[in-house]
Amino acid sequence: MFNDLSSVSRYLATRRSGKPRDMIAPGPDAAMLGEILKLAMRTPDHGKLFPWRFVVVDDRDVFADLLARAFTDANPDARAAQIEAAVAPARMAPTLILLLFAPQPSAKIPLWEQQMSVGAVGMNLLHAAHAHGFVGSWITGWASYDPVVRSALCTGDEQIAGLFFMGSPALPLEERPRPDASDIVRHWP
Repeated sequence: MFNDLSSVSRYLATRRSGKPRDMIAPGPDAAMLGEILKLAMRTPDHGKLFPWRFVVVDDRDVFADLLARAFTDANPDARAAQIEAAVAPARMAPTLILLLFAPQPSAKIPLWEQQMSVGAVGMNLLHAAHAHGFVGSWITGWASYDPVVRSALCTGDEQIAGLFFMGSPALPLEERPRPDASDIVRHWP
């Protein structure tokens, strides 16, 4: 069983993201989503800079239009099937949240620590969704790096750290390859 909530260690041992294209309703309602976001914010953040922001995508049609415009601007010769594939994430899963990296000026806290904090928020966002009985997924993809999408959703130096999808699984979750600890853990001295 994936995302087994019987204990924290059991959950961590069975944690598995879902595929956004395989997520169906229900997703979290507004109150539950608020709780999920609050839990996500309980993350390491050296200097209390809060170098992250959330954008809850309420109107999927408007987001799909943004993706279509951005993709065709970057790919003026795109075929209809390519545009449809590029826009598909706008229609996946009941809930879509964009996590933004919002670097904050600091003489003491280096940028890389702020980047790690936004990564920690992203992982907590998935944990919080799973803890509430949903599946979640974190993807980036072309839209996260597109200047048209970024200018529509970000201010200042903000960047899109990822698209987070939440919902209920339409299909059973499947395991994916995991690294062997002996290949990535070393001891010193």
